[in-house]
Amino acid sequence: SAEGRAPSQTADRIGRARLLGHFRLARMATPTSLCPGAAGAAQGTQSCLRGTAARAERPPAAMPARPPLVSTAPGHFAVPAPNSVTGRRSLWSRPVWGRSLHASPRRVLAPVQSAVQEVPTAEEAPEIDPLSVTLPTSDDSEDLLKIRHTSAHVMAMAVQRLYKDAQVTIGPWIENGFYYDFDMKQAVTDSDLKKIRKEMIKIINKKLPLVREEVSREEAERRIKEINEPYKLEILEAIKEEPITIYRIGDEWWDLCAGPHVGSTGDLNPKALKLESVAGAYWRGDESRPMLQRIYGTAWQTAEQLDIYTKQQEEAKRRDHRRIGKDLNLFSIQQEAAGGGLVFWHPKGAMMRHIIENYWKETHMERGYELLYTPHVAKVDLWKTSGHFSFYKESMFDQMQVEDESYQLKPMNCPFHIQVYKEGLHSYKELPIRWAELGTVYRYERSGTMHGLFRVRGFTQDDGHIFCLPSQLSDEILGVLNLVEEVLSRFGFTKYEVNLSTRPEKSVGGDEVWNRSTDSLKDALNRKGWEYSVDEGGGAFYGPKIDFKILDAIGRKWQCSTIQVDFNLPERFDLEYVDKENNRERPIMIHRAIFGSLERFYGILIENYAGEFPLWIAPVQARLLPVTDEAVPYAREVVRKMKAFGLRAEIVGGERLGKLVRNAEKDRVPVMGIIGMSEVENAQISVRTRAGGELGPMGVDEVIQHMGEAVANNTMW
Repeated sequence: SAEGRAPSQTADRIGRARLLGHFRLARMATPTSLCPGAAGAAQGTQSCLRGTAARAERPPAAMPARPPLVSTAPGHFAVPAPNSVTGRRSLWSRPVWGRSLHASPRRVLAPVQSAVQEVPTAEEAPEIDPLSVTLPTSDDSEDLLKIRHTSAHVMAMAVQRLYKDAQVTIGPWIENGFYYDFDMKQAVTDSDLKKIRKEMIKIINKKLPLVREEVSREEAERRIKEINEPYKLEILEAIKEEPITIYRIGDEWWDLCAGPHVGSTGDLNPKALKLESVAGAYWRGDESRPMLQRIYGTAWQTAEQLDIYTKQQEEAKRRDHRRIGKDLNLFSIQQEAAGGGLVFWHPKGAMMRHIIENYWKETHMERGYELLYTPHVAKVDLWKTSGHFSFYKESMFDQMQVEDESYQLKPMNCPFHIQVYKEGLHSYKELPIRWAELGTVYRYERSGTMHGLFRVRGFTQDDGHIFCLPSQLSDEILGVLNLVEEVLSRFGFTKYEVNLSTRPEKSVGGDEVWNRSTDSLKDALNRKGWEYSVDEGGGAFYGPKIDFKILDAIGRKWQCSTIQVDFNLPERFDLEYVDKENNRERPIMIHRAIFGSLERFYGILIENYAGEFPLWIAPVQARLLPVTDEAVPYAREVVRKMKAFGLRAEIVGGERLGKLVRNAEKDRVPVMGIIGMSEVENAQISVRTRAGGELGPMGVDEVIQHMGEAVANNTMW
């Protein structure tokens, strides 16, 4: 019967797992920053304005290489192969970054060497899964960057040909494409995109030259006024350097631009060009300024690349966490009732958050961290001392007045942890001190920039701060690297790009402490044996840092984990410890986060698994489907026994069996247990799983054993 005793091996195995926390229950658009100046504090795209001239005009050899990919899964290794084509040109390159010895490798589609590449025959081009291909981004390929930048200009020229009242603003390249913002009376529709693309092809087929021209500020102003382009005048005012550069397409169209571009519109491949969508965007991102129409497009070197990109976008749309979150009833954002960017966790989503948080807390405590809980608000003076009020004011909400004092919703957790440190005088013997908090912070985001769980106004950082001696810095960083690997692997992320960012031009602190901190980061990475890329000058103003970009199931990169060395805040808050000689010295502070933001990481999880979560993290692990009312009491006994072993099970009945099964599949429940009178009489369950299909009748103890093993091994059953 369901109350029967489980085999001793099963009980022992599962009992041990429960002692470790219910089978060791385990843990987007802007990555969250830990302190002002941290990477990811603001989003932006490469612009064609003067401010990007230095980057845009540099030769291809100076373009940053794609950072090496670190893979920590068994049987994985890093392959720092060059992304080039040798010998007879082929569409496909060898796989680079990393591949599994036990799974289908993810392939990288290398940039070809010219703007338009001859398409190989069917015999030359192997059949591959589009989702196994990593396409190059604009940062990976100077040729693609030029193609996309020129495509933006050609699109603007086409729009102004078709819509005489259209005024242009900016038109940059972005990671996988380009866009241009227009001020125009007529609303652009999907059918209009086809018309615009057709006009673009006409321009491409004319093979018009793109000519760079240098003019004086006065001459640029005269030309702009002549064609009545007020937005260009505002852009011109923002350009501080001279001479002013413009790019012309033939003799018909021009724009203020620093480049770079291809030599001729004929260098664009019309079969590799697609206009994707239209969106609204405020001029300069300011809600008080005019609403513009932004047309997005993508451009590639070959039609094959475009086809792969299109299929990848379709898959990404299928995995959209906003749609899946609604379908599975995981969370909502109550835009009208409560305001944008504020997440409501529904019961199933809240259960998953509970599991993630429990795993996070247990793992940190096992690694020598102590947990903190700190307030959501503080007097504004605290943020002035920390520097947030000066450096981060635009991303903070307005103050609230309480008894004639100004209070501020916290945008960061670090000043609160510092206040705890300052409560007493610390000896060098107490260091390192490791504190961690799942602290909710609040940051102002413009309404047009918010995006599901990826960019919100209230979110929870998995914040951690380490106060240590200079001699302990490398060991502590290595410890964080090990923790990052352990936690990310538990959630199925075993491949990531690692970047080390060094001292920027504007920074605090002397050369000695910067060099020591950077050397400690390098030493820890080398001891870990991980490849990494160096971003010269990309560090925060207060110290160098390591950033991680994880790769999901379809090859997209998401910035999550970060490790930042800080000697600015210890100075600002006058932190001290007593050394061996009884002298007062400054500790070094390490900021670190693994998820970055709990909300954003949850969105990444949803999209990575497309809602098909591993058994250990699924909100409902098993759903029992009694066929008749007479089977319900037995089903209740089975549920009680499953819950006694820490499994999350429920009963759903009252419908025809076919509908019950379809609903369970729609809800992506990992394990279904069908119970009829035969199962009741034989103390069994007819098992059906999403991963394994129909498994047939099994005893309750056997089902619990299999589920326990799947939970412990982080797999489906």
